Amino acid sequence: MRRLLAVLLLAPLALVGCARSSASEFTGAVLHQQYHAPATMLTDTEGKPFSLASSTDKRLTLIFFGYTHCPDECPTTMATLASAMLQLDAADRANVQVVFVTTDPARDTGPVIRQWLDHFDPSFVGVTGPLPRIKRVAETMGVPVSQGRRLPSGGYDVTHGTQVLALDGTNTVPVVWTLGATAPEFAHDIHQLLS
Repeated sequence: MRRLLAVLLLAPLALVGCARSSASEFTGAVLHQQYHAPATMLTDTEGKPFSLASSTDKRLTLIFFGYTHCPDECPTTMATLASAMLQLDAADRANVQVVFVTTDPARDTGPVIRQWLDHFDPSFVGVTGPLPRIKRVAETMGVPVSQGRRLPSGGYDVTHGTQVLALDGTNTVPVVWTLGATAPEFAHDIHQLLS
């Protein structure tokens, strides 16, 4: 059901000009109508102000919106990104930053996000903030976010887009990867984007 929802949420993205590169330069989807990172201020896991537009200091930033209580897509995606980073040579790795933006700030405090990300890669940056602000940032970048259903355990899940966004040095998103992209595919595309 969640995979079907993810496909349905990504369908409009495909209709606005998202297509594979005809030369197969990228395994991710090349955006012909590109998104731009907003200057909206959020907070990193150390409590410092963080903006996707101005706080990313690498040539390429990979952004994923998710939450630490996510049972499937979020940990899988972060593990895949961690594996992809290990497949990069030192020069490429030095030019890439991975940013995880929580879609569940009520439960994902800075320390919770930091501890969770450290299981994947301590260099990954965690970001939080008020939910309405996070939703605005996510939706500006083509990622839908909403609180999902209540669970029998008393908790709840969060419905969010599962794409990973590539943000370049001009604060533009030229490529996105959908759920199921592999570590070698990420590594290949990262190298291409940095070349």
